[in-house]
Amino acid sequence: LKIRPGSAIQWINRDIVPHTATDKEGTWDTGSMKKGQMVRITYLTEGTFDYICAFHPNMRGTVTVSAE
Repeated sequence: LKIRPGSAIQWINRDIVPHTATDKEGTWDTGSMKKGQMVRITYLTEGTFDYICAFHPNMRGTVTVSAE
């Protein structure tokens, strides 16, 4: 996922079990989200952020924040 600085992502858990979106470097974390919960995170700093679900580390992705 690529976004511009100042953009926000709405993380929504649509599963029946809890999940997180947790930056591997510890910059941001949604915390535990139950089914139907939403957490909005605004990304101000450019960079590449690899994330995982703290409960299910095989669930992972990358957020790239760039003005380009």
